[in-house]
Amino acid sequence: MEFNKFSKNVTQDTSQPAAQAMLHAIGLDEDDFKKPFVGIASTGYEGNPCNMHLNELAINIKNSVLKSDLVALIFNTIGVSDGISMGTSGMRYSLPSRDLIADSMETVVSAMSYDAMIAVVGCDKNMPGSVMAMLRLNRPSIMVYGGTIAPGCLNGKKLDVVSAFEAWGEKVSGKISENQFKQVIKNACPGPGACGGMYTANTMASAIEVMGLSLPYNSSNPATDPKKINECNEIGLYMKNLIQKDIKPRDIVTKESLNNAIKLINVLGGSTNAVLHLLAIAKAAEIDLQINDFQKISDSTPFLADLKPSGKFLMEDLHNVGGVPAVVKLLIENEVINGDCLTVTGKTLKENVKNLPSLSSNQKVIRSFSDPIKRSGHIRILHGNIAAQGSVAKITGKEGLFFEGPAKVFNGEFEANDGIKNGFVKKGDVVVIRYEGPKGGPGMPEMLKPTSAIIGAGLGKEVALITDGRFSGGTHGFVVGHVSPEAQIGGLIALIENGDLITIDAKLNEINLNVSDSELFIRRKKWIKPVSKVKSGILNKYLNSVSSASEGCVTDL
Repeated sequence: MEFNKFSKNVTQDTSQPAAQAMLHAIGLDEDDFKKPFVGIASTGYEGNPCNMHLNELAINIKNSVLKSDLVALIFNTIGVSDGISMGTSGMRYSLPSRDLIADSMETVVSAMSYDAMIAVVGCDKNMPGSVMAMLRLNRPSIMVYGGTIAPGCLNGKKLDVVSAFEAWGEKVSGKISENQFKQVIKNACPGPGACGGMYTANTMASAIEVMGLSLPYNSSNPATDPKKINECNEIGLYMKNLIQKDIKPRDIVTKESLNNAIKLINVLGGSTNAVLHLLAIAKAAEIDLQINDFQKISDSTPFLADLKPSGKFLMEDLHNVGGVPAVVKLLIENEVINGDCLTVTGKTLKENVKNLPSLSSNQKVIRSFSDPIKRSGHIRILHGNIAAQGSVAKITGKEGLFFEGPAKVFNGEFEANDGIKNGFVKKGDVVVIRYEGPKGGPGMPEMLKPTSAIIGAGLGKEVALITDGRFSGGTHGFVVGHVSPEAQIGGLIALIENGDLITIDAKLNEINLNVSDSELFIRRKKWIKPVSKVKSGILNKYLNSVSSASEGCVTDL
């Protein structure tokens, strides 16, 4: 069997002398020309703690690949820090960056005739973007997550980046002083690694590990733990095995492995962003996955993990009691997930965890099946006249299962932030933030700043929020996002007026505006589509190509 089936097109073809001359220029010799070429795609850059250490990990990975007698070539692509861009116009670029990452990795590996790829990734969109590229390319691939950040600490209390957002809400509501606010900021993020709770980065890392595209412990090994370096140092052997056995991403990512990922997300209380990303991953793999499949799986999967944002523990705490492999082992033993799915180790999920430690005795991070936090999953797909194509809610049980109240409408996040800050939002309100969808944003920004302000103001259980935008994995409270159709294309959310009664029922999975059809008909006649916020550049390209949130916001249509 040929192990260099793609690179041979430039290394073995005598009609490609220029290509071979250029490969000699980068230090390769004729023996190297006979070896498989592995592209190492790093999203490392200095501007984000999630990504600041990835280029160093990429070098460790390169050395490991070279020791396995393969050619290793590092290339870089972009990243966007959700934490830094949050609450600014820059957040509009976050979700589009996922598809840019996928496009750029696909472009380099295809154009350069690489036989395989290892993606070294950090912040949220890096991971689904890299997996989408792997599935499009369908060449032996492994994803390496840079790991979670260590918790910050102030006065004996663990902190993370969401603590900083919520501290702002506490400050503006007068609960803490300016000095206390600054102390939280200074101590929240102590070094490299992605956000510490079961937010989007750790959610997607965990999902991709159980999906089979990363090594055991990849998602739970912290960024600064020596085990993360050890993992990188071993990667070459696994990559060589994948190449020799011709195991490709589409052999690994199947409908069953996607179901495993959705189940794990519900068990861990993961981010609602996973719905968008797994729909996009399924599209890249040409697998039929629909938004309502998430509800079906959630209905039969318990919520067990007491992890932030709704709980009290961090990813590091999960790592200390056995990590994601221990959770996977528990779920296989209880027949929640399918252990027969193939992984990048060349073994099945069940074989990977068979001899690994189970969850520590007396640990409190993962609840038992007999005493779950919630007997069904926290991911709820709500339909109704407000969301005819669906919406996504995170209902952990702490918020209640039913909310009804008058609408407090804001045409955009910034308007909402000012309204919350100035006390316009009252107990019992349903905050509506619209024109923040994939086309309206454009880019479907996250609403962590307004939800954190609501929590910080002590209104977390007293106020609901709905939006055609999306939420950070750090968001908690009675919130519903991904409302489709979005306001920008005339979805009913565009017709809501202040004072309208809105009902959100997480038992019936419904979200409805209690306004007569005749009144809505009149409002629709009066509605005028807003002029797009952009007229050129990447966001303009994005809004003209992106699908709805209910379809994963894909641009590869």
